[in-house]
Amino acid sequence: MKNLIPWVCVGALLVGGYLMYSSGQSKEAELTRLRQEGEELTALKAENEELKKLPDQSVELARLRKDNDELLRLRNEVKQLRDQGKQLTNKMLALQNDQTRREEQFNSETQALRDQNKQIAQVTLRAAAQTAQTQADACVNNLHQINGAKQQWALETGKSAEAMPTMADLLPYFSQNAFPVCPAGGGYSLNDIKTFPTCSIASHNLKHPANAP
Repeated sequence: MKNLIPWVCVGALLVGGYLMYSSGQSKEAELTRLRQEGEELTALKAENEELKKLPDQSVELARLRKDNDELLRLRNEVKQLRDQGKQLTNKMLALQNDQTRREEQFNSETQALRDQNKQIAQVTLRAAAQTAQTQADACVNNLHQINGAKQQWALETGKSAEAMPTMADLLPYFSQNAFPVCPAGGGYSLNDIKTFPTCSIASHNLKHPANAP
């Protein structure tokens, strides 16, 4: 019995040592775990601090949305301005085309009026020339009648070639005692018997080459 006691004590010591060793190992593992968790906690705190420094995502998202809405609004305004610019350009082109058409129409009407006025002027000139010729022919015919009356008066009264008759002397030789009148408003000079009567309008005189007997 006495011999077993030392062995029991040794066994107890060994068991106690083992338990102490196991407890130490367990504590060491626990300390290691705690150190790791402390390090992770420190890293998480540092990361959290960094995240706090970053702007709030909701605020940034709201700002981005606002910027996007503003961009869309500006794009719509630009589109409206472009559309208005196209409309103004089309209106300007339409006005220019209308102005060109009006100018062409005006020029055409002006040319037509010029041609018409030219034709009217030509017709007027021909009519005036014809009227002047008709008046000249009538006046020359009057001068022939006056000259015939002068010759008949001189023959009946026995006047010489130098005799100068008056209108009163010649009235009886005209129908209804009406002395001829120049249709162009010229004045007659009776002159003496040997000289043709004349009109104040030179082209109506009997001595005019075109009217000489």
